[in-house]
Amino acid sequence: MWMVWRGVSFQSPSPEDLLRFGANSTGHVLNGEWYRLLTATFVHVGWIHLATNMWCLWNLGLLGEPLVGPFGLAAIYMLTGIAGNLLSMAVNVVTRTDSIGAGASGAVFGIAGILIVLLSNRRLPIPWDELRRLRRSVIQFAILNLLIGGASNLFDVIRIDNSAHVGGFLSGLALGFPLIPRMTAGRERYFARQKLTFAVTALVLSLFGYWIAKLSQS
Repeated sequence: MWMVWRGVSFQSPSPEDLLRFGANSTGHVLNGEWYRLLTATFVHVGWIHLATNMWCLWNLGLLGEPLVGPFGLAAIYMLTGIAGNLLSMAVNVVTRTDSIGAGASGAVFGIAGILIVLLSNRRLPIPWDELRRLRRSVIQFAILNLLIGGASNLFDVIRIDNSAHVGGFLSGLALGFPLIPRMTAGRERYFARQKLTFAVTALVLSLFGYWIAKLSQS
């Protein structure tokens, strides 16, 4: 809404406007604007893009917040969104291309990824049949949208940054595994494990970004 308030088109913002408000661009990031890896997750290409991402985020967030807490959900959003944008950057560096990336979808896929892992925990106080049903619906969501992204790019229907989706999804899966053993071990131990996992993830993402920067110079 801040973009619209500042005079940007609500339906189809220009590439210049997207960059001005923090969209991701490999060239800009490698020139020192690393903040774009995060700010891009809050910038959207028009109201349809925003509405679809917010609808997905709302539904996945309703599942995720009881499992990881509000702080955990916010941290997962940021970390997996950054991971998705980093993978998109890596692909651009390898293919010697550049493109503007924006949207919460990498983070949305990240939340889907961690849900798939956490909902496999049989020790949760939820009937197993219900856990399986919820997990299956999240898996179907992730697979369907990854296929849509791949098909849209393949047939040149609309450009979708599927690399960001994959990066967010894989990082979400990776975040989930260290948390499972502590989910039912008590609130304090679980949240301590969360903080440690998030800190290690931030370090790994920093190293990944450093590697991408070095790769771009080769």
